[in-house]
Amino acid sequence: MNTKLIVDQLLNKVGECLQEVQQQLDQSFNRIEDFVEQLLFAPYPPVVPSTFNFEASVTQIFLPSIQTFTNKLIQEVKYLIYITIHQQIKYSQYQFEQYLTELQIYEIKQQNKQQDIIIKNHHQLNINSFNYNQLQNNLIQQHQDCYAIAINKDNSILLAGCYEEIKVFELKQEQLNQTQLLSEHSNNVLTLNFMNQQNQFVSSDNSGYIVIWQMNQNSQWICQQKLKEHCDSINCLIINNNEDIIISGSDDYTINFLQNQQQWVCSQTITDHTHYVLGLSLNEQQIRQDLNWNVIQKIQVEVFGCRLCFISDDVFTLQPNFKDKIHVYEMDNTNKQYSKTKEIAVKSNDNCYYHFPQQYIKQKFLVVNKNGKIFNLIKKNENGDFITQQSIDFGDYYLFGQMSENGQYLITWDMKSKEIQIRKYDQG
Repeated sequence: MNTKLIVDQLLNKVGECLQEVQQQLDQSFNRIEDFVEQLLFAPYPPVVPSTFNFEASVTQIFLPSIQTFTNKLIQEVKYLIYITIHQQIKYSQYQFEQYLTELQIYEIKQQNKQQDIIIKNHHQLNINSFNYNQLQNNLIQQHQDCYAIAINKDNSILLAGCYEEIKVFELKQEQLNQTQLLSEHSNNVLTLNFMNQQNQFVSSDNSGYIVIWQMNQNSQWICQQKLKEHCDSINCLIINNNEDIIISGSDDYTINFLQNQQQWVCSQTITDHTHYVLGLSLNEQQIRQDLNWNVIQKIQVEVFGCRLCFISDDVFTLQPNFKDKIHVYEMDNTNKQYSKTKEIAVKSNDNCYYHFPQQYIKQKFLVVNKNGKIFNLIKKNENGDFITQQSIDFGDYYLFGQMSENGQYLITWDMKSKEIQIRKYDQG
């Protein structure tokens, strides 16, 4: 129901109430007048000669004049009361109408403001509208579980961890062709990370091993170094921008830092966690190589999360497990501490699984986030707001993959299809 209709109905009700009050006032005055007339014209007992006195005579003489005066007084008072009440009702009605007018004006302004926001968002969405569409002619059947996928910087090489093996694919003209099979691991491969400045990549598995791979002169990948610095499954692994530090998080509750000193060696271990380390992220600022890492803040959360990612130096996002919201944390410039400042609505379901790290594609201002069996693509606007642009339901929470660094391709494997699928960015 719109405001104009509500106001019209209220005004009709006010008019009906005023008429009813007027009728009740008239009836009240009539009753008062009847009562006074009964008092004035009530029969007086006859004057007995034996009781005649001067006072009674005076009363009988002046009684008609008193009655006339009283009638006039009643009429004057009645008129004054009527005028006063009528003016008060009119003033109250005026105030009420003024209030309704202001209410209408306020609602019109709010509607216009909301319409401006809708138009602005619609315009912005039209400008930035996009989808990731599946390349139907490029499906790779993969019946083995595939927990990790990586694609290099120029989108020419794709890696897929299939149980304990790593399959190497060439991506050419949007077609995948397997070129090599690597078998250095003895347990499920859980992370894969390319290095951008050199022909190397890093893999890790659920027995705690990390393998550094190097491309030789024959364009074949060979094991350069193998380390075991964790005693349990490695869930997450990241490499800094200089590519001289590798950071890994494990089910053994620790975070290890490997430094490249001709050979990769463990330079530091953080043991502050009391449960599995499921996600890692570095901001753009990162840190100087000659400093150790120190814990500066611990944030208590209601529900654990498998995925987090820095959006900027001072903002990161966390996906709580089983929740349909992403939490946004921002640093306070005064105390340099992070706190949750907003939530992003995303699609989800009742279950989820580790791996498939959250990503922020800076080139497209895009948060890439798995939540259960749903894959959400979330656009960051210029004003800092986040809008879910696309949600893809894969039908199974065993869903793993990666988006290319430039945001051009999304590569996934899921248990339901048992396919390695490629989706391509399409700006509508």
